[in-house]
Amino acid sequence: DASQKIQGCQKPRKDSRRHAWVAEIPDDSHRHHILATDCTEAKYLIRVPNSCHGLDGLLEDKIRSKMNRVGGITASYRNSYKHNICLDMLREGYHRSFSELSALIHKLNAFREAEGPGSDIWQQKTLEEQHEKLDKLQCFLTRAEAAQRAGLYEEVYNSQLSLACYFKGTEDKLLSDYFFETCLKTTAMISSDERQKEAEANANLGLAYEEKGQLNKAVEHYEAFYQLSVEKPWQDEDGCSHYAQACENLWRIYTLLADKMLECDKRREAIKTLIKAFEIAKEGGDRKMEGLAAYRVALAYHANGDPQTAIKYLQMYLKVSELLNDDFGLSKAYEAMSKALVSVGNINEAIRYLEMFVEVAKRLSEKRSLVDACKSLGVIYNTLGRYDLACEYISQAYDIAITLSDLPLLEIVQVHFGIAKAHSMMTAVCRNIEAGKRVNLDRLVIWKNNRIDMFNEPITDAVDETFEDDASETAMEKK
Repeated sequence: DASQKIQGCQKPRKDSRRHAWVAEIPDDSHRHHILATDCTEAKYLIRVPNSCHGLDGLLEDKIRSKMNRVGGITASYRNSYKHNICLDMLREGYHRSFSELSALIHKLNAFREAEGPGSDIWQQKTLEEQHEKLDKLQCFLTRAEAAQRAGLYEEVYNSQLSLACYFKGTEDKLLSDYFFETCLKTTAMISSDERQKEAEANANLGLAYEEKGQLNKAVEHYEAFYQLSVEKPWQDEDGCSHYAQACENLWRIYTLLADKMLECDKRREAIKTLIKAFEIAKEGGDRKMEGLAAYRVALAYHANGDPQTAIKYLQMYLKVSELLNDDFGLSKAYEAMSKALVSVGNINEAIRYLEMFVEVAKRLSEKRSLVDACKSLGVIYNTLGRYDLACEYISQAYDIAITLSDLPLLEIVQVHFGIAKAHSMMTAVCRNIEAGKRVNLDRLVIWKNNRIDMFNEPITDAVDETFEDDASETAMEKK
């Protein structure tokens, strides 16, 4: 019997994953492994080697028979992986970690049930089924609890941050956001770093809220990050200043808030917010960010009916773009400046900026921008009565628009091209109508039939004969 063989064996060792005792029994030159399960019905399980020199055939048959019977009983009593993790935590005395893990599992399951079948989270495995994540939670939760008992709150923070970053990498937003929040709470207990960890925790939590679209909450944390980072030499692992990051975060979130305000037609509030974004961008020291902020303020002022102030901010954007040799920025500045100048009635300056816009767009090979520039120039020349130039520029825009897969844009250019072409022919058509002679009327009829513009050609006898022949052919065709 296996129980008799236990006498004199080495002290059993615990297998924490299966919650069973493993012992070794000396038997001549061989060692047989005994597995004592937690089941009361089956106390021992002997794993018998292929050759059992110390046991006779009868004993071997009995042992193998008992193994088969006990195997089924053991499987029925085997616990889940999550259950074993929790037992390990409790056995090692990490009661706080056990409570936190249980609460997280309950929270995730409740959210899963609330979302219901068909949701994204419903298609994923539950946390209990993801063993790697359970291992991570056990490792860092117990490590944080041990550090907390020792009063090492920076270690607590680092463990929580490791979990937050891990779950962010696996796109578990609920878990990553939870641990970013716990990081911020833990920083209240850290007093040895001049609140640097608190600043970083606010930055991380602000980004988490921004990604969820909760912009007002994101602003609160970004502003806290900014206030804590002012005049501090703190840097991240890449050597980037925390203060510069705080300015960039605030510029971005203020701009997003202003966009929301503009969607709700709150233009004045949007302008105030964009000015805040511009001021914070200047503080950050990033000239490109400063230029973009000035550009957004200019667009907001122009949309609100104040092109003069818009021009002031656009001049700032132009200077920054020229300083950085940013052709893309220059093209945007030239286009916006031309529109603002048209609004204040300075047409000649508007044409000058549009011509520069055309040159930059050609240099960048930006077809869409080139279409916009040529179309705008054509429209301005059309309003000035310079129809030939209007047709020339709009014709260029039309030729480029044909190559783009943008039917609405092509239709807009076609309309402007038709208007400019009609205006360019208007004087000649009116002159032929007013003349009232047969040859003039024949020209009008032929143009109606063939759309050939010959109104500006001089009237000669040969031309008259041609028109008479064409008119006769047209009459015959009608008959």
